[in-house]
Amino acid sequence: MYPGELIGIGVGPGDPKLITLAAVQALGQCTHVFAAASSSAEDSIALSIARPHLPPDTPVTLLRFPMTTQESTLQAAWQENAHQVATAVRQGERCAFLTLGDPLLYSTFGYLLRTLLAQDPQFPVLVIPGITSFQAAAARMRVPLAEGRERLLILPAVRGAEEVHGALAATESLVILKAGKRFAQIHKALTAAGAAERSHLATAVGLPGEHICLDLPADGAPRPYLTLVLVPSAERTAPPPKTSDSEPQP
Repeated sequence: MYPGELIGIGVGPGDPKLITLAAVQALGQCTHVFAAASSSAEDSIALSIARPHLPPDTPVTLLRFPMTTQESTLQAAWQENAHQVATAVRQGERCAFLTLGDPLLYSTFGYLLRTLLAQDPQFPVLVIPGITSFQAAAARMRVPLAEGRERLLILPAVRGAEEVHGALAATESLVILKAGKRFAQIHKALTAAGAAERSHLATAVGLPGEHICLDLPADGAPRPYLTLVLVPSAERTAPPPKTSDSEPQP
């Protein structure tokens, strides 16, 4: 029924060296590439990472994903994008959809996948995971995201800084994604919760202009769009207990 297939490919957080071998292999076999088109620079970054691994003259189609909350507009765009991809797959194309980070984590690929499978649950889709921005940031900082029985919660900043306190109460370690525009409010919330001193900030991980800050900036000024905050477990970041004079010294 479908002579071709669709592959959702995560190309990593931005550093071209962090694309996986599985992704490189799949890109080398693609006959058509799809990428999201929006006002964000993420789309062109994903394509630039993938280009060296594509066969020469591989056609590229940019799919429009409007930045709006209007449901009817979004649904129309998803249906149109799904139609374009399904048509190519029916024609025998081995299609790739490119995304920064991982295709199934806060990615436009998720909307496309859901629409295609709603139309036909048997639609041929393969997903190749990618390294996320917060994994890359943690590696750059040498900060474990979670250990043992600790929980890790991922909070998109778009939900609002007022959710930070509740998130901290529900988990040991916290990641706040795309925190740039709301950084002042997030900084204030972390400070009020007593978590600012153990928080770290990363901007544009793996990209030109990368900035890693182990001490959370005190000014609270807005940061670029691709900014995240890591809040490790308080138990792992707490200073060791002081030894009293009566206790034996090592």
